[in-house]
Amino acid sequence: MKKSYFITGGTGSFGKKFITFLYKKNLAKKIVIFSRDEHKQLELQNSIPENKKKIFRFFVGDIRDKNRLNWAITEDIDIVVHSAALKQIPATEYNPFETVLTNIVGTQNVVEVAIKKNIKKAMLISTDKAVSPINLYGATKLTAEKLFISANIFKGPSKTLFSIARYGNVLGSRGSVVPVFLKQNKESDAFTITNKNMTRFTITLDDAVKFVFDRIKEMRGSEIFVPKLNSYKITDLAKSINAKKKITLIGIRNGEKIHEEMINPFEFNHTEERKKYYKILPLKKIKKKIINNNLSYNSYNKGKFLSVKSLNQKIKANLKSFEK
Repeated sequence: MKKSYFITGGTGSFGKKFITFLYKKNLAKKIVIFSRDEHKQLELQNSIPENKKKIFRFFVGDIRDKNRLNWAITEDIDIVVHSAALKQIPATEYNPFETVLTNIVGTQNVVEVAIKKNIKKAMLISTDKAVSPINLYGATKLTAEKLFISANIFKGPSKTLFSIARYGNVLGSRGSVVPVFLKQNKESDAFTITNKNMTRFTITLDDAVKFVFDRIKEMRGSEIFVPKLNSYKITDLAKSINAKKKITLIGIRNGEKIHEEMINPFEFNHTEERKKYYKILPLKKIKKKIINNNLSYNSYNKGKFLSVKSLNQKIKANLKSFEK
């Protein structure tokens, strides 16, 4: 059955890909885009086929403004997908108050309006940075996660279900390393890497969208869904673009981790494993926990890295979708 969707940050990388997935698969009877940038909204409108435009609504607004959210989220919305956030780590470190207002207060506003309007399901798009955070962005996303999970308790008579999809860096997305390496390959004498031991998980935007959509269908409230992903060494990623190019080490940046972590050791105490993903649940809901010997689910201890050849194939396959 087709659903009505409300997407915060609908003009971002994830939002655009998610709505494209919905209308191409004919899965939505209504799609509401909520974002701050009217120019990006215009560009998005122009990219939508004429025969699909009738199911779209566009609202310029900020999740900080609860009155605007209350106006935009109507009772006929079935699913809220909350992807709006300030995400660039250097910018969030330099603008902490703004980051708190958007990522924490904005998320609380989304939660409160969803409860008030009795929306059926609300899914937060989260990040590996929320796991054992070492920077402000991660700390605000951890808080956003706590707000979403706790909403299942304090929602009162509302039937709204709140869950989370948490995944790592999207291959080639805006602000990620692949576009930087591709540019450096054309314009610079060397690839710049902060630490040669660095590893990361990899997920494409298409896979992230499919993962979120599938988890929305099955969510029952209070879950944090984490996909099982391949990982890679940052040096191998550089080699996959140009094996002959020099690599220059520039030192790790403030708030940057060596390895990407998506489930910490404590969370594994209330995590269930599925074939293609993990499901973190509140302790009282767990049926069969994972015995993990105090390890975390991170891009290093996973132990299996994509080869240089595999990385090269992934980059070529997704080149057109990379942010410029």
